[in-house]
Amino acid sequence: MNIYEAIREDHDIQRDLLDKLVKTSGDTKTRYSIFKKLKAELHVHANAEERHFYKPLISNDMMQEHARHGIAEHHEIDELVEQLEDTEQDASSWLKIAKKLKEKVEHHLEDEEHAFFQLSGKVFSEKDKIDLAKKYTSYVEEHR
Repeated sequence: MNIYEAIREDHDIQRDLLDKLVKTSGDTKTRYSIFKKLKAELHVHANAEERHFYKPLISNDMMQEHARHGIAEHHEIDELVEQLEDTEQDASSWLKIAKKLKEKVEHHLEDEEHAFFQLSGKVFSEKDKIDLAKKYTSYVEEHR
């Protein structure tokens, strides 16, 4: 498995949880449970990705701006997660924020999968891609 496959697997988990989250309503155990899983998933994924994908790229001139942009989007996602935590789950604004989160995360995943992966593929060797995947998955498994 290479770094792109490892990250894409987590992206699929995030998409699934986001789809389920925006279909929930009110202050229910289901909404709480899905949100809790999503929050944990986003947190571990962002940390693993920043350490084992963005960090090795940030020193590369061609990739530096892209890496910074990806990290900035992680912070925007964190802010939306915090807004959800600070909002009553049965408030109408909760679902609006959840939909904004879904939009932001999906935009971020698309950026990575359709632009960032291709560009970084020119920087990483095949060995790098496999080594980074091992470090990435090991981090995720340890912190999930």
